[in-house]
Amino acid sequence: MPKMTREENELLRSVERGEWKSTRRLKPETHRYSRYARAALQKDKRINIRISSKDLEGVQKKAVEEGLPYQTLISSVIHKYVSGSLMARP
Repeated sequence: MPKMTREENELLRSVERGEWKSTRRLKPETHRYSRYARAALQKDKRINIRISSKDLEGVQKKAVEEGLPYQTLISSVIHKYVSGSLMARP
């Protein structure tokens, strides 16, 4: 079994503490959040950036470790940054 991320461990502990509640309106809620996800993940713009070879190699290495295309990893990091969920290590 792959090692869980810090976020996954936090979610698991939250579930185990009983902090999650079932919704009575599962279908409408599932549909609502599916729409949010599609809108957030829609890629409708293309950009070109210049980065150092070393940084690109590092991103590509991390992407392989995560099992993602490196462009998807870069897009995810940008999304997390602009949404405020990218946290610096202490």
